[in-house]
Amino acid sequence: MTIPEILSNEELRQHEFPVVRDKIFLAHAGVCPLPRRVADAIRRYAEQCTLGDQETSLPAFQLQRSRELAARMLQAQPDEIAFVGPTSLALSFVAAGLPVRKNDNILIYLDDYPSNVYPWMALADRGVEVRFLNIREYGRIRPVDVIGQVDEQTKLVALASCHFVAGYRIDLDAIGKTLRERGILFCVDAIQTLGAFPTTVEHIDFLAGDAHKWMLGPCAAGILYVRKSVQEQLAPMAYGWNNVRCPGFVAQEEIVFRPDARRYEAGTHNLLGLVGLHAALELMLEIGIDAVAAELLRKRSLLVTTLQAKDCTVLQADAPTPNASGIVSFHRPGGDMSVLHQRLESANIITSLRTGRAGQRYIRLSPHFYNTDAELQKAIELL
Repeated sequence: MTIPEILSNEELRQHEFPVVRDKIFLAHAGVCPLPRRVADAIRRYAEQCTLGDQETSLPAFQLQRSRELAARMLQAQPDEIAFVGPTSLALSFVAAGLPVRKNDNILIYLDDYPSNVYPWMALADRGVEVRFLNIREYGRIRPVDVIGQVDEQTKLVALASCHFVAGYRIDLDAIGKTLRERGILFCVDAIQTLGAFPTTVEHIDFLAGDAHKWMLGPCAAGILYVRKSVQEQLAPMAYGWNNVRCPGFVAQEEIVFRPDARRYEAGTHNLLGLVGLHAALELMLEIGIDAVAAELLRKRSLLVTTLQAKDCTVLQADAPTPNASGIVSFHRPGGDMSVLHQRLESANIITSLRTGRAGQRYIRLSPHFYNTDAELQKAIELL
């Protein structure tokens, strides 16, 4: 199945993405609707679970296969992939397990999504200096901004691969490569690019991202990537039968963790969620992330041009192509964005309403590859 096939065959589109029958869903940067094949996979597994043990109802090889699919998407190794649930939990695991010393400093961006702010702020209680990145424009983080604000005491830089409102994608390779040369760890909240744009980990040490946005998967079924070479440094923050050696479920006198990223998976998995994640990964890899990215950039160009023609102010409208994303946030000077958001919702056009630190409200549009140009035009007409 390809994007052109989906967009040219309405019967196929409605079958694969049932939400389009009743709604124009333009809020994939929030919480996505499930594609049919993802929902069907969860449904089939749930039905199997009525007949016996939930764990044995899942084929023994599927979790490993899911790790392989996730690793393929990230260009990582399967033994670097852990399934710990939501992004907030994964980032908290990294922050809490990080070996830090008093007077170390961490560089973060205060206007990132709170999940990638609060876990790092909590390190102040351990004597760590938490620095807030200073940049010129909301959400627009350049490599020079990052490199100019680290020093010999910087332990880690934690950033989002794409800003959740401004929609600006950072240069992960340029930032990560320079940080590694300086011996600084790099942690990435990738939830706004996984499933939308190529997001690889060649120059990243830690990465987290849930499936419920662009990957078109269920909530709390996320990926935690931990580079093999730093797994011994990052202490697991939870202990259980699954990540600590206990032959025959008999506790041992010594704590010995699994030798790979499974050391961060303390107990029973969210199996229903992981079944959905597996199906979502298969779908996204079938479509092709490069193809998805190209389609999202095409839609972005259409939206930005049309919105500006209607006297709307679009955040990061001039972002270079390597930094542009599928997120288009805008406001109309003097207009009440909450009223407009409600008007769109009343017409079954689903968008997101977001607010900046200064109080400015924005309508955020985040269409996916299966949205048609006609759907985008109908949304624009209501403006």
